[in-house]
Amino acid sequence: MTDTNAKTLDYTNAKIAVGISSCLLGERVRFDGGHKKSSYIMDTLGEYFDYRSFCPEMAIGMGVPRETIRLVKTEAANDAHRAVGVRNPDMDVTEKLIASAHQQRHWHQDIFGYIVKKDSPSCGMERVKVYRKDSPHRNGIGLYTRTLMENFPNLPIEEEGRLGDSILRENFIHRVFIYQRWRLLLDSGVSIKSLTDFHAQHKYILYSHDQTAARSLGNSLSNAHKLDIDEYARSYESALMALLKKTATRKNHVNVLQHIQGYLKRDLDKDDKQELVESIDSYRLGQLPLIVPVTLLNHFFRKYPNDYIANSYYLKPHPKELMLLNSL
Repeated sequence: MTDTNAKTLDYTNAKIAVGISSCLLGERVRFDGGHKKSSYIMDTLGEYFDYRSFCPEMAIGMGVPRETIRLVKTEAANDAHRAVGVRNPDMDVTEKLIASAHQQRHWHQDIFGYIVKKDSPSCGMERVKVYRKDSPHRNGIGLYTRTLMENFPNLPIEEEGRLGDSILRENFIHRVFIYQRWRLLLDSGVSIKSLTDFHAQHKYILYSHDQTAARSLGNSLSNAHKLDIDEYARSYESALMALLKKTATRKNHVNVLQHIQGYLKRDLDKDDKQELVESIDSYRLGQLPLIVPVTLLNHFFRKYPNDYIANSYYLKPHPKELMLLNSL
């Protein structure tokens, strides 16, 4: 897949480029001159993510300190949400926030994820308060983030508040790393073979999220050679990222673990097989975290290597420091 108008992405940096709301990095850009620095985002994820910070409210010239804004639902313009001042409703910055998001496309296209500030009328990803006749309803999206999501619907985006949930955190990290690998594949030139290899490497991760959707996506590859490769790759990307947004389940993980276990059936002795079976069953019952059977499988595959498993990301989804399987 090629785009003569797009610049070549730089993958030489060891860290992954991720956009972020400036206040989450400790920048004093909040309406009151404060910040919302997150130690986990800075100290843990910061070891692997190269943050590109941005504050849309500062970018449109609102300054610090500034009047707070909120989303309101209007009768006009298809009942659209607008961003107006809390004390001065005549101050309407809707178009400026939307335009600001469009103006950042030049660097949005070069990132692999985005962490936004929850509840913000400019940056919130979901459940932002929308007022109608002073009655709030949590059904809005910050105008900057909404425009970002419309421009880049497959980009992994998460709110900092939701990163406190281990399952949502793991899901976001999975998506960022996989999205980067996907973009690397596109940048190097996509082919049926590279697509098939990519899918094989991520097959078990996909099955842990949604077996039916993963099976459907895999089946589509069998007919990909009949289609325009660029068109199919765009379709595959959309299906891939939509699938990954579904959180993995314990039941699906057990199914994947048992399937991978099958690659060792001729190698393990009776005691080793029993240990592995008990480990997976204990995880199924919630008595052990996922990291235990995963670690045991990695141990056995070091003794009895298998090329297919070695090329799969399921047992090594991302750096150990970011592996949250002990929480799952």
